[in-house]
Amino acid sequence: MHQPIFGGWIEVVCGPMFAGKTEEIIRRIRRLEYAKKNVLVFKPTIDNRYATDEIVSHNKTKAKSININQAREILDHIKENTHAVVIDEAQFLDDEVVDVAEYLANKGIRVIVGGLDRDFRGEPFGPMPQLLAVAEFVVKLTAICVVSGQPATRTQRLINGKPARYDDEIVLVGASESYEPRSREFHEVIGKVNRFEDDK
Repeated sequence: MHQPIFGGWIEVVCGPMFAGKTEEIIRRIRRLEYAKKNVLVFKPTIDNRYATDEIVSHNKTKAKSININQAREILDHIKENTHAVVIDEAQFLDDEVVDVAEYLANKGIRVIVGGLDRDFRGEPFGPMPQLLAVAEFVVKLTAICVVSGQPATRTQRLINGKPARYDDEIVLVGASESYEPRSREFHEVIGKVNRFEDDK
């Protein structure tokens, strides 16, 4: 994949839970660090599953991070020598994260964004659709469906072992105790109806 030598850009790593998004983001951070580039890593305060001041993959790979509640807080940390900014779990941030990413890229900073592209309902999650639209580079990872073994593109939420309801809260931070990867065929949401199915 060709990338410009000078100037900034936005790259997005997305997919369902357990697809290796954070692992891939940490790999990119390490490459930047090996190249002696200054990297700032951010994550939403709400994501405290494994650590409060690190991004942590499900395989327990880690990178130091700064907690933020709103996307614009990122700008308070930018310095003249900041080469790259990483934003993990961007789906939990406000829509202003899109403007922040664009602003940084326009300033010549490489912006790496990670997040779930779909919520537990299988629908676009928070600001992720807009980030995907403005990004120069997009990597969409898949996991392995726990039911079929096929590529999983969706995240199944489970409440007491049963599929969640459509009208449940969108944000519920959790890991394998609450979520598992599923293919389209085996993704279930109680109460979700396709409008074309209603017409039959």
